[in-house]
Formats: sequence, C-alpha cells, structure tokens
Amino acid sequence: MATPDDQIRILRWYTPVWVLLGPAPEFAAGLTDPAGTRIWSLAVPIALGLAGAVAALFPGHRPWFPYALVAGLGVVALLRDGAASLYVVSLPYFWVPAGTARRSVLLSGAGALAAVAGGALSGHPAGGNAIVTAVACAAGAALGLAAQRTLARSDERARRLAGDLATTQAELAEAYRRQGADAERERLAREIHDTLAQGFASIVVLAEAVRSGLTTDPDGAARQLLSIERTARENLAEARALVGSSPAPGTGAESGSIARTLGRVLDRFAEDTGLTVDAELDDVDCDPAARIALLRCTQESLANVRKHAAASTVGVVLTRQPHGVELEITDDGQGFTVGATGGFGLAGMRRRLTDLGGDLTITSSPGDGTRVLVVLPTEE
Repeated sequence: MATPDDQIRILRWYTPVWVLLGPAPEFAAGLTDPAGTRIWSLAVPIALGLAGAVAALFPGHRPWFPYALVAGLGVVALLRDGAASLYVVSLPYFWVPAGTARRSVLLSGAGALAAVAGGALSGHPAGGNAIVTAVACAAGAALGLAAQRTLARSDERARRLAGDLATTQAELAEAYRRQGADAERERLAREIHDTLAQGFASIVVLAEAVRSGLTTDPDGAARQLLSIERTARENLAEARALVGSSPAPGTGAESGSIARTLGRVLDRFAEDTGLTVDAELDDVDCDPAARIALLRCTQESLANVRKHAAASTVGVVLTRQPHGVELEITDDGQGFTVGATGGFGLAGMRRRLTDLGGDLTITSSPGDGTRVLVVLPTEE
C-alpha cells in the first residue's frame, strides 16, 4: 500500500488539479444562477476549495475532508443538477487516503448517493448526471479495489523480499566471519610453521649434535648450546608476536635493510650447520610485507636444505630487477622430484607470495640439487 508520505505527496499534487476541474467550474456556473441561490452557488465551491487546500497543507487533519466532500456534493447537486463532474474528479479523495477498502467503498458510495439525492431533492429529473455518477461510482470502486489488491500483493512481495534479503545478509555476514576465521587460522598456521616449527626443528638438530659431541668436542658443544639458547629466545619472541601480524621485534624484517637481515640469517645457518654459504645480497628497497615474505621464504628454504638436501654448499642471491625483486636460493644436494611432495612449507611460501602478487618457481631433480626462485613485484 502507499505509505502516508506517498499519500501526502499525491494529494498535494492533485489538489490544484481538483480545484481547477471541480470547484472552479462550479463557481463559474454559479455566477449565472438566480439571485436567490447565487450566494450559495458561489460560497459552496469556495468552501470546498479552501477545505481541499487545508487538507493538503495540514495532512494530520485530513480524515474529515472526505466527509466534508460528501456534504459538499449533496449541496452542489441540490443547488443545480450538475454534481457529476465534481464527483468524478473527487474520487481520488475517497481512495488515496489510508484506510480499508470497505471504508473507501462506503465513502465513494456516500458521495455518489449525495450527488444523486441532492439532484432529486432539487426537483431536477434524474438523467445524464445521475447515470454518470452511478457509472463513475461503480468504475471507481472496481479500479480502486483492483489497485488496492495489486498494492497489497506488491507489499507482500516486498515483505518477502525484505525477509529474504535479511536472511541473505545474515548468511553473508556469517560467511564473511567464517572466511575471516579461516584466513586467520591459515595465517597463524603459516607463521607457526615458518617461525616456531623451524626454530624447534633447529633446537632438536642442535641438541642431538650437542649430545653426540659432549665428550669429543666440548668447545663445539658449547657453541651449539649457545645457538640453542638464541633460537629458544627467538622462538619465545616469535610466539609473543603471533598475537599480531607483525614479525617479532629484533628480526629486522619489519624495518631496515632486508640484505642485512638475510645476512644474519645466513651467518646463523652456516654456524649451526657447518655448510658453505655463498651470498650475494644487493641492498634492495622494499616494503615491510615484501621484506617479511623474503625472510620467510629464505628461512623455509634453508630449513628444507638442513632437513632434506644433504648439501655441502648453499647459494643465495638477492637482486633488484626491472620487474621487481628476485631471490634465488640454490644447493648442491640430492634434489627431489618437483610435484611429488605435498609439504605445508612450500605451499605456504606460494600462498604468501601470491597474496603479494609474486611468484615462486622451484627447479629440482634427483641428484641435481635444488633451485628456488622468488619474484616479488615492487612499486616504483
């Protein structure tokens, strides 16, 4: 159904039209009436026009206007047999205001009856005006009822659509919540794998080396114990930092030169494993997210070398290219068949780089070592 605001706008627009087509012609016709009835013939259209204007300007007091209109139709018809045209143009005032269909039918019927009865009481024979009034009443009732049924169906459909929309919005909000939770779990899993898990793996390897070298190489065992202590402290800092999204303080990944950060990681790796590390690290400039990605990819690659490669030499090259930053990590180990492994580390590296628009290429075959190439675009 039309809302009260819509009804107010419709009637305010229609009131000038109604005055021009209804009370104004009646006023003009009253100018030629006999002197005995001329005052009423002029006063009644003026009163109806003023009442319509007041009803349009002050909609809060509008409910009385249809009743005043019924009385006015009766008076106009009593003065002359010519209220049919006024009744026809007044039909919207019986149907547009809020109310039931029964009330609208009764009001429009009362208006038609007043117009016909006024003409009959005036002594004019029932003729064309009465027929036009009756036809207009019937046609107005049919059209009004049909319009109200159509609007009622539209309102019901709108309510159903609003309910469906609310349900869809709730489901979408729940989906976003689950997606956010899944993304956060994936982030935590990736960070734990790239930091804590790698640190604990290093501690295990170093502890095994200490146990086997306590009697044969006490100095080496002491150095390895110191490395275990440093790794454990770093893991503790990483665990505290996992609450947020930034790397642990002191790693250098969140600020500063990525070349110096990677240099410290490679020095620790060479010290812990005894492998030869050849590094060429350009002092490239990149944003914090790219620095973290390069650090994590380096740590994951070195962890794979330590655990699986059985290599003697590792090469790391960091360069700035026209299309971005390239990080290449190679080893002379036993290699593997690319695609035959489904570890979390390589998949995590690839997802981390994909999030930044980068790319990961792994080249390896059994007996030929491994080459990991990281490409990250950078903004000029």
